[in-house]
Amino acid sequence: MDIRPIFSTLRRHKTAAALIVIEIALACAIICNAIYLIDRRIDHMSRPSGTVENELLRIQMPSIDETADVDRKAGIQRDLVALRAIPGVRHVAAVSQIPYGNSSSTSGVRLNPDQRNNTILASPYLGTEDLLDTFGLQLIAGRRFNPDEFVDMGDLSREGGGISIPSAIVNRAMAERLFPGEDAIGKQFYSWGDRPIRIVGVVETLALPNDSNGSVTATMLFPVRDDSNGTNYVIRTDPAQRRQVLDAAVAALKQIDPNRVAVNSDLMSDLREKYYREDRAMAMLLVVVCIALLVVTALGIVGLASFWVQQRNKQIGIRRALGATRAQILRYFQLENFLLATMGIGLGMLCAYGLNQLMMSRYELGRLPLVYLPIGAVALWLLGQIAVYWPARRAASVPPAVATRSI
Repeated sequence: MDIRPIFSTLRRHKTAAALIVIEIALACAIICNAIYLIDRRIDHMSRPSGTVENELLRIQMPSIDETADVDRKAGIQRDLVALRAIPGVRHVAAVSQIPYGNSSSTSGVRLNPDQRNNTILASPYLGTEDLLDTFGLQLIAGRRFNPDEFVDMGDLSREGGGISIPSAIVNRAMAERLFPGEDAIGKQFYSWGDRPIRIVGVVETLALPNDSNGSVTATMLFPVRDDSNGTNYVIRTDPAQRRQVLDAAVAALKQIDPNRVAVNSDLMSDLREKYYREDRAMAMLLVVVCIALLVVTALGIVGLASFWVQQRNKQIGIRRALGATRAQILRYFQLENFLLATMGIGLGMLCAYGLNQLMMSRYELGRLPLVYLPIGAVALWLLGQIAVYWPARRAASVPPAVATRSI
């Protein structure tokens, strides 16, 4: 089909054509970036923690008595014994922090004792002997902690005690950042002092307790029994028994001391749900914005096409009288819309890139991958063809006799 008559018609309706091009360009720019943001949110929410989340529950029930370290240490051991006695409990551990805990501590990691700047930052997990089995972590290299490697936090922090952290198990991200392309097992690093810590094991994944800082991905497990008053009791049980075990665990701890109050008692799956609530809401909001923008754009195309059909009844009738078929009239309007959409999409891609640059400078967003541009383009091309179909079909059904009656 010759497109010269289409361009001739568009030149006579510059304002209307320009409005559609601008509308499609804005829609393209916003939708490309919105799809990118939605994909980032979904990717963020789908990241694994490395733990057996559907089998875990967490309880934080501080002791009322905070008089001495030895009392807290003995109290934690007493609580662990009581929790292990509950029917259905497979493993239980006291741990300093947990995935999706919304609070996270990080420590500097160095490769040399006299190194001034940290090589990386890592988040340490301190836990009792059953921590690996409780979390369900799988080693991909090395070994588990030996029983004689575990130390108490109180002894470790006591000045002049001569006790240091003997070993560590790290996640793959930390091993690769510290020793890229090398086997990390047996290697040493420095953290929490100037004594070396030897890597004895590597797990595939262990997520940060709070991953709001995207630059930190490294986590490490220390064989240190945390005796702080805010320690977490993590229990592993059958997924179908989690609620019953949670209630029984809280009751067992309160039976030891009725004055204690459970600050937190959650299923790990519920913690994940709460942790990603804002990401989920933002993704849904962006989906609604995209749908609304597509609807507005489609209505604009329908409105303009309907107006042009009404204005060009005489022209359509003449073409029909000269032998143009309904299919040709239909293709004319679809091609006209395709050309307008292409101009709008071309301008919209430049706007999408500019909008992404603005968000990169203001909100530390990553660079928009080029793959999202054709996705937005195809979506708008399809939308334009669908939106113009009914007005174009109405134009194709205009009889030549009706259209030429005024000639």
